[in-house]
Amino acid sequence: MKTVLLFCFMITTASFYDFKINSLEGKQIDFSQYKGKTLLIVNTASKCGYTPQYEELQKMHELYGNKVTILGFPANNFGGQEPGTNLQIAEFCKANYGVTFQMFEKISVKGEDQHPLYAWLKEKTGEEPSWNFCKYLVKPDGSVKFFKSSVKPMEIAAQLK
Repeated sequence: MKTVLLFCFMITTASFYDFKINSLEGKQIDFSQYKGKTLLIVNTASKCGYTPQYEELQKMHELYGNKVTILGFPANNFGGQEPGTNLQIAEFCKANYGVTFQMFEKISVKGEDQHPLYAWLKEKTGEEPSWNFCKYLVKPDGSVKFFKSSVKPMEIAAQLK
């Protein structure tokens, strides 16, 4: 009889800047390009009561784009409120809200299939999205702050000044 030792290692991404995720258009985005920037990470959905926040996110992008970079992550984790394909999501965002900030492919933000980015954010803050349009403010110093869905983007913008 042989004795076999098995080792299980959990490898976590050490830094936010190690991630690479596809945009809605399928282009891989290397997060190292965001080094030195303040970021607002938002899990989005097209059929949610908070969906009008896209308008404020776009306004924030236009007014404060030199102070904060907005990154949107469509997710269908809450009430099936983001059922569309990446192409449908892109068309919806552009047609209804004129979104020009960076949007990424649809991912899972909680649960067993939680994307590693959101696992990293949860590890940093102890918080995970409880609904659509939760927000994480990632500062260049590596600190991360969580905001609930009800916090409007322009309320966060006021903290950037």
